[in-house]
Amino acid sequence: MSSLITDDEIRDENELVWLEDIEDLDYVRQSLDRLPTRCGKPAYHRDGRMIGYAQLGLRAKASRSSGTFRRRVFWLLPHDRDTDPGGLYATGAPAEAIDPRTLAPGVKGHMTERSKGDPARRIITT
Repeated sequence: MSSLITDDEIRDENELVWLEDIEDLDYVRQSLDRLPTRCGKPAYHRDGRMIGYAQLGLRAKASRSSGTFRRRVFWLLPHDRDTDPGGLYATGAPAEAIDPRTLAPGVKGHMTERSKGDPARRIITT
């Protein structure tokens, strides 16, 4: 869950890489994954799709026990609002959801009215 990510866990980030344009996304899910490298596109083993990931600087230390690095990965599931606007998250958002416009390297971001699905903030196109 996003609220469980602490500032010290992401302090060594030096870049967020976006695989899709985040401007039209109300939210993305974020998690800290154990990965074998500091940077580069990680393997993705969830349903849905990866939206982006963090790259770490050279100061980032690998875990002594596993040799892995904890890096943020941003993703969406098939039933999320971007592909199913009238579905489960037509309003509200999953616990790990964050407005991608509030994210930066070393900044965990937060929910906004837009990411929560506030109908007044939705743009209707015809």
